[in-house]
Amino acid sequence: MHLRDFASPVRVLRAVLASLLVAVAVAPAFAQALDTPSLSFEGGGFFRIDLDVQAGESGAPNGFVVQWMARADYDAFGWPSQEYDPLAAYCEFTGDPTLNTDARSGSFLLGSGGVIRVEMGDLFDETGVYGSYLDGVQPGEYAFRVWAMGDGYVPNSGSVPSATSFASTVGNPECTQGFWKNHFEVWPAGCTPMMLGTVSYTAAQLLAIYTTPAMGNGLISMAHQLITVKLNACNGSNTAPIAGTIAAADALIGGLVIPPVGGGFLAPGTTSALTTTMDDYNNGLIPGVVACATHSRKSSWGDLKAIYR
Repeated sequence: MHLRDFASPVRVLRAVLASLLVAVAVAPAFAQALDTPSLSFEGGGFFRIDLDVQAGESGAPNGFVVQWMARADYDAFGWPSQEYDPLAAYCEFTGDPTLNTDARSGSFLLGSGGVIRVEMGDLFDETGVYGSYLDGVQPGEYAFRVWAMGDGYVPNSGSVPSATSFASTVGNPECTQGFWKNHFEVWPAGCTPMMLGTVSYTAAQLLAIYTTPAMGNGLISMAHQLITVKLNACNGSNTAPIAGTIAAADALIGGLVIPPVGGGFLAPGTTSALTTTMDDYNNGLIPGVVACATHSRKSSWGDLKAIYR
């Protein structure tokens, strides 16, 4: 048997693989099996942009994807040709939120014309989401688009992307959970140890709590905002407008020890109103009361990788 007797099947295999690669390369990234959702800008904060996603007539029965990139990059390059190109960030909304709940829909799986609010930049503690980046968006202007996800077992069963929408963060960014979490070097003196409920925590324990995703534990998500409020207070912020909220949060926590320091748990439904008020305060949405840190960032924040929750 000669070597050339093996050459023919090898060449055939290479030809088949090459044809498959070409087919994949030219296959369209999107297909219009579902009606395209729409986006509308509903406000923002220091590291947060709030968007309403509204499904089309066919709904978004498998959830939806929001993709975004800096406005300057969009102006220079436009949208990537593929759905999940790393040049743009994305987030898949496929489950039920427990942090930022919306009376219009309790699920990211939308029916015909269904609407739900998503808070881009405030997804680290959210449930029902998966993405390339879930932490706060850096201050600036962004381009956004959305599409309805298809059935994962049925090719080309989603929608084409929506028209591009533009939205910006607002205000001074250095008062939020994301800032304090990643700039321990500028924490105000005398702020630690810190009482959360009736338990005292060291700075190291507070940092551990900060970097622990809530994963449906309302105690953790509320603690993230309460730590931030108290750091802002130590930095000179006027917390009088939310003094009742702070007291109520501490009372609700009581002697529970917050993970990962302990194993405390609170249902999100019991904490969401308090968490939302403190989040709004920390994002400057309660005007004129937050004295932010003055600090030039040494490095970007938000390096924690997204995980499914």
